[in-house]
Amino acid sequence: MPFTDLGLDELIGYRPESTDPRDFDEFWRRTLDEARSHGGAVKAERVTAQYGLRTVDVDDVRFPGWNGEPVAAWLLRPRGVDGPLPVVVTCIGYSGGRGLPTDQLLWSAAGYAQLVVDSRGQGRDTPDHGMGDGTQWVEGFMTKGIDSPENHYYRRLITDCVRAVDAVAELPGLDGNRIVVTGGSQGGGLALAVAGLSGDRVAAVMPDVPFLCHFREATQIAEEGPYLEIVAYLRRHSQHRVRQTFATLDYFDGVNFARRATAPALFSVGLMDPVCPPRTVYAAFNGYAGEDRTMTVWPFADHGGGYGANPPTQLSWLLDRGLAPER
Repeated sequence: MPFTDLGLDELIGYRPESTDPRDFDEFWRRTLDEARSHGGAVKAERVTAQYGLRTVDVDDVRFPGWNGEPVAAWLLRPRGVDGPLPVVVTCIGYSGGRGLPTDQLLWSAAGYAQLVVDSRGQGRDTPDHGMGDGTQWVEGFMTKGIDSPENHYYRRLITDCVRAVDAVAELPGLDGNRIVVTGGSQGGGLALAVAGLSGDRVAAVMPDVPFLCHFREATQIAEEGPYLEIVAYLRRHSQHRVRQTFATLDYFDGVNFARRATAPALFSVGLMDPVCPPRTVYAAFNGYAGEDRTMTVWPFADHGGGYGANPPTQLSWLLDRGLAPER
C-alpha cells in the first residue's frame, strides 16, 4: 500500500470546515439523560476460575446502557491488589466484541484495572434490539437507521460506551479520578465520543487509528473497510439521500466530539492506512479542544498502526501524566 493521502506537512495543517449540527449538544444531552433515567444497577460476577488465570481476577459485568438495556463487559485487574486502581475503559473495533478475557491481559499485567466493553449487535453477549430481534451482525452497522440521528445505530453504541464510564463509580476498587478511555479503529472513534461527552470524568483518551471521523471526506478516499458501506448505500439509493445521510452522520463524527474533548489525548495514525485515511485522523486531532494532545505517526503502517510497538508508547505516555498504577 503506497502513500495515497496528503503529505505529512499538509496533514499537520489539515483543518476541515465544521459540520457541527446546531443541536448537537442538546441531542446528546437528551440522549444520555434518557438512558440514565432508566436506572439499573451494575452487576459483577467473579469468573476467574473459568479461564485458568493465576495473576489476574476477572469479573463478568453487566451495566445499563442504551434504553437501560444490559451491556456486557469484562473487568480485569491484577490479583491481590485492593486499589483504588486507575481503570482503562476499552472500546472495541468494528464487527468485534469483548471476546474472551484472555484476549485482554495487557493492562492488568501493567497494574491497571480494565473494563472491556462489548459492542451491541457486534459482540456475542450484547444484542441490539434497536436492529430488530437482537440478532448479531458482522457488518452493515454504518447504514442502520441512517434515515435520522434518532434511529442510527451509533446513537445506541456511543451511549453504551458513555454509560461504561458511569459504571466505573459502582465497581469496587477502581479510581474514578483516573479513567482512561482507549480503543483502535471503531474503538478509537468511540473513545473520542466518550471523551467529548464525559467532560472531566475522563482523565485521558488514547484513540488509535480512529474510525468514525470526517465521514464526508472518508467516504470519498477510503479504499477498504466500513466507510465503503456508506458509499454502496448511496450508490444504490439514489442521490437524493446524500444530504440526509451526511446530516445524520454529523451527529456521530469523531471530529465533532474531538472539538468538545479536553482530556490529555494520545492519537496514532498509519500513513498507509487504506481504511481510515490519515487526513480523517488528523481532522479529529487538529480539531481536538484539549491542549495536551500528541500524535504518534507510524509512517509505513496500514490500519494496524504501530502493532506491538504501540502499547509501550501508551504506557510511557500515561506514566508521564501521572496515570500509572502505584508500585
